[in-house]
Amino acid sequence: MVSRHRIAVLAVFAAVIAAGGGYALLRAPAGANAAQAQSAPAAASVEVAEVVNKTIVDWQRYSGRLEAIDRVDIRPLVSGTLTAVHFQDGSIVKKGDVLFTIDPRPYAAEVDRAAAALTAAKARASYTASELARGQRLLADNAIARRDFEEKQNAAREAAANLQGAQAALDYAKLNLGYTRIEAPVAGRVSRAEVTVGNVVAAGAASVPLTTLVSVSKMYASFDVDEQTFLRYVNPARNGRDAAVPVELGLANEDGYSRSGVVHSVDNRLDATSGTIRVRAEFDNADGSLLPGLYARVRLGGSDPREAVLIDERAIGTDQDKRYVLVLDDKNHATYRQVKLGANQDGLRVIDSGLTAGERIVINGLQRIRPGDAVTPTVVPMIAAQRKPVATASAAQN
Repeated sequence: MVSRHRIAVLAVFAAVIAAGGGYALLRAPAGANAAQAQSAPAAASVEVAEVVNKTIVDWQRYSGRLEAIDRVDIRPLVSGTLTAVHFQDGSIVKKGDVLFTIDPRPYAAEVDRAAAALTAAKARASYTASELARGQRLLADNAIARRDFEEKQNAAREAAANLQGAQAALDYAKLNLGYTRIEAPVAGRVSRAEVTVGNVVAAGAASVPLTTLVSVSKMYASFDVDEQTFLRYVNPARNGRDAAVPVELGLANEDGYSRSGVVHSVDNRLDATSGTIRVRAEFDNADGSLLPGLYARVRLGGSDPREAVLIDERAIGTDQDKRYVLVLDDKNHATYRQVKLGANQDGLRVIDSGLTAGERIVINGLQRIRPGDAVTPTVVPMIAAQRKPVATASAAQN
């Protein structure tokens, strides 16, 4: 009897313990949820900027080379011994500056000889002219034979012709004497002297150039334009477009395009093999930093000015073959937005479709959030150059 009572008491006690344990188990999840709610992560901090609206020109970009407007191979026009070089290698010279001197003495002597011959021809012409005048008077009085008069007349004509020849010989001798001073035909920069003092130089197009001279005040940039761009923008015969095509130049060590120029000429035929046509643009070179042969980055204005929206490249994400950005709504939730990209423009990317001016997009912290997440935005300028540098943790501690 006692054992049954003890069993009953133990059963009741076990039931009470079980009920208490169940109550604890039922209460535990509520406490866990509260703890989880208290430890939930805060919204991610990201940098956002407003989509920029700007008037732009669509640019077509090409690669080319710089060319001198004037390039001259300096060759001697008379033969002789080189007696002087009047420039430093690589220096700037003006038009008319003397570059080389060839020994002028043989040519000066030829001038003296031609001058003497001219004096004799003048004397002969004067004598025959007076004889002809006297013969005319005698012929009028029938005091001279007709044959003698014609001889005097012929002698006067021959003397006049010889006088012209002597004058031409003197002019030619003076011209050759002038060629002993080799002058710069254009202003520009000379190369090195290929022939030094004391060497004998020969005249003619087949002779070795003494040096080369290139103009530097202006410079050409030559590049090949595709057929579609030529037909739409560059064709000189295009109708309804009178404005000049804008063109800009940048060197290999420059990020942007530092010089503006004009299209100078377009070739007269399209290369059927490459489907391109050669275009030449002209740029000022007042500082002399442009040299023939340098690599040139050229961009050609491909449209009239138009309104466009632009964003920072860092705001663009990749989803397989799509491009997207995360746009913030009024409650600072990130929303997925597919966009269509245009060309680069002054460090920003043109968006052809998918965004409107004034919308806020995430430009820094894209990898830390997903579409639909709430964020803590920090508004910064869209243009990177206008942003203030963010202080590091170590700098903040100092």
